[in-house]
Amino acid sequence: MRTARTWAVALTGVDGHLVEIEADVSNQTPGFKIVGLPDKALGEAAQRVHNAVTNANLELSRRRLTVNLSPASLPKHGSGFDLGIAISAVATGGVLDAASIARTVHIGELGLDGRVRPVPGVLPAVFAASRAGFDRVIVPHANEAEARLVPGMQVQAATTLAEVAMWHGADISFAEVEPVAAASPVDAEPALLDLADVTGQEEAVEALIVAAAGGHHLLMSGPPGAGKTMLARRLPGILPPLTEGAALEVAAIRSLAGASVNVLDDLPPMEAPHHSASVAALVGGGSRVARPGAIVRAHRGVLFLDEAAEFSRVALDALRQPLESGSIEIDRAGFRARYPAQFQLALATNPCPCGNYGVRGAECICPPIAIRRYSSRLSGPLRDRIDIDLQVSRVAASRATSAERTGMTTAEARERVLGARERAARRWAETPWHINAEVEGAWLRQGDVRLDADVRSALDRALERGQLTLRGYDRVLRLAWTMADLSGVDKPGRDELGRALFLKKGLMA
Repeated sequence: MRTARTWAVALTGVDGHLVEIEADVSNQTPGFKIVGLPDKALGEAAQRVHNAVTNANLELSRRRLTVNLSPASLPKHGSGFDLGIAISAVATGGVLDAASIARTVHIGELGLDGRVRPVPGVLPAVFAASRAGFDRVIVPHANEAEARLVPGMQVQAATTLAEVAMWHGADISFAEVEPVAAASPVDAEPALLDLADVTGQEEAVEALIVAAAGGHHLLMSGPPGAGKTMLARRLPGILPPLTEGAALEVAAIRSLAGASVNVLDDLPPMEAPHHSASVAALVGGGSRVARPGAIVRAHRGVLFLDEAAEFSRVALDALRQPLESGSIEIDRAGFRARYPAQFQLALATNPCPCGNYGVRGAECICPPIAIRRYSSRLSGPLRDRIDIDLQVSRVAASRATSAERTGMTTAEARERVLGARERAARRWAETPWHINAEVEGAWLRQGDVRLDADVRSALDRALERGQLTLRGYDRVLRLAWTMADLSGVDKPGRDELGRALFLKKGLMA
């Protein structure tokens, strides 16, 4: 056999593309050449494969060996092609079953001793193989549980290259070796924090429930110690559990980011990057390989920016486009990566650099220009995309030292949120939307669900006076529908619209 073929997967963002690996021997100067737009790591695969094959008691041709990765115009990166390259190269000697390798997708990095090492992005790669019609995939032993999350795929977990060659018909023997283990996952903080731990702050807790029920973005402003961070970290616990499809999306992104994925978690993710994070850290990027940023890792969950005014204005304004579109595209020379980014944004900020501006009994030492500069970090266009602008005050000493709690537990809040989302889902069943925050403003203003003129009179006046933009007008309408869902009424009235207007701009109806 002069030419052998098998398959691997190239990832561009979360999108996987099947790559045909062709190996051919020719009567030229002996050598090993990989073509097809490989990056540096993939170009070095020739040496890894050569040593791994030798140490697996297999043989490579002593003639000119050329490996082509097709389509040649698609950029390929990473070491996940090693296993496929090695199998196709060995198969040119006729020792492997050509039909077997041609119907199998190979994913994995090779060590010099022939062991198969884990690689990131196995879950989206196996998804791509399944969508392309393949039903058999060979992955590293450490990635087996991750690959088995894809239904309908025959997954074989490989420890060594020799083991894979034997599966394809090679007549060899090999010694059992210890499989390469995946990196130990980093211990995470407790997943669920209970709202019952919050002292006072009934209005803030109610606003948090409204945000969860409608999928609304939230900004909490107040002095240090008011409980903004405590409230925000309890938001994922009151969100509805992820569906199986959404959980698979979240798991695929975690896999791309290099995290260990063994089971599907139905708890919405939460990302809380430090305020020193750059634009690339938030939205993702990289010069040769695009990596998902915090907004992508928060897909289907919550992105929490604590001390939001300390983030650079450029980084914050980079959130505006994904907030509207629900996705992010990273353009680099030679490739474009697309990631989903449907996250719920929660911001927390102080009123000024020292945190005491407007606080009763406290002295603010910030000059007026510093206060203006601090508040302007959150630009007008970004604030306009925030549904709920909540002022949070410190809890009085009498409340803080008593045993009194809000009376609302996380479980009770989640039940309210689930009920409101069910009502919204029934209402929007014949539309592309599922939650109130997704509904187009024109539909709410001009469609069949348009509110009566007397109900929206206060909102119309706010728009005419310039207190609201048209985008802000639409967001108040979405909030009002969420208020109605939580109250169990069919349509928002003046009361629901008034509370929505207050949450958006602090305006009274």
